[in-house]
Amino acid sequence: MPYPPPRLVFWETTAGCNLHCIHCRRTTVADALLPQDLATSEAFALIDAIAGFAHPILVLSGGEPLFRPDILDIARYASERGLTVALATNATLIDARLAGEIKRAGIRRVSISLDGADAITHDVFRGPGAFDRALSGLQHLRAAGVPVQINTTVARHNLHQLPQTLALAKSVGAAALHLFLLVPVGCGEEIADEQMISGAEYEEVLNWLYEREMEGGIELKATCAPHYFRVMRQRQAAERRQGITRERPASAARQQHAGGHPGGHPSMNSMSRGCLAGTGVCFVSHRGEVFPCGYLPLAAGNVREQPFRDIWESAPLFQELRQPDLLQGKCGLCEFKQVCGGCRARAYGMTREYLGEEPFCVYLPQRHRDTEIKELHL
Repeated sequence: MPYPPPRLVFWETTAGCNLHCIHCRRTTVADALLPQDLATSEAFALIDAIAGFAHPILVLSGGEPLFRPDILDIARYASERGLTVALATNATLIDARLAGEIKRAGIRRVSISLDGADAITHDVFRGPGAFDRALSGLQHLRAAGVPVQINTTVARHNLHQLPQTLALAKSVGAAALHLFLLVPVGCGEEIADEQMISGAEYEEVLNWLYEREMEGGIELKATCAPHYFRVMRQRQAAERRQGITRERPASAARQQHAGGHPGGHPSMNSMSRGCLAGTGVCFVSHRGEVFPCGYLPLAAGNVREQPFRDIWESAPLFQELRQPDLLQGKCGLCEFKQVCGGCRARAYGMTREYLGEEPFCVYLPQRHRDTEIKELHL
């Protein structure tokens, strides 16, 4: 029986970008379009291949996707083929005219990267003036009626600003705030030692996120932090034991259950478990390579050489990632591995073992504790 189709496909439409962010997942970023980028005809063929067996959210990313002069034609084509289209941008190139064109192209949501609650914090990573230009682009999108999502990469420089970042997201009318936990790949690998937060700090962030999610008011999601699903279940179990009853906000319920049934249409959140690399998500590079996600640099195939569906359903790399029993270390022993799975990209980035244990999870599985107790009594 064929494996269920993807719920999220990220496509790096170009490596070209007008910014040079020091924590980018790319190791090199060009300041112009590259000849290796998929041509317009190849882009349409990729969309046809995806739409032929799946109806996922297609996220047009980069680099900076607005570098491509044909990006709105691509978005319109994908929308007409029945895909839910989103755009991931730094928003610094968006004016009122372009915002209107984005709306008319059928793009359902635009995600904007803001890596701090103020210009000083954001611009340290993305360059002078980037914060103000991003907010200007956001305002143009809101005026055009385009829902906006804010993406924030959590690292040491902005860890203390999470409450202010959430307040900012609400104040500008964002539909969602997604927190990305830094993965040490690409340019992020070069700054990992000074910017990576500790496993204990990850745990604090995820518990903070759980509390804020229970408050409602905005869609929240932790990305590259699959152990949030373990934290969420632990917190719910503790509340039940204490007799605490909390009515879950609609946005929180969507995060837990969205996209959970094969054939169902995903929400813009499209999350039902932790790490979805190669299981519910994949990433297509600007060269046509297909990766489990944008942070796990192991190619499963190339759409220029093999049909996208064949790669998705049959690639050995994807086959392995779909078997939780192959996980190693603590992840392999963990009672939460079916809902978490650990970040495969972070495991690879730190140990070069993509099935290895999540290196930034502080939880000790019950089976691991039982083993330690037995060894003490030998």
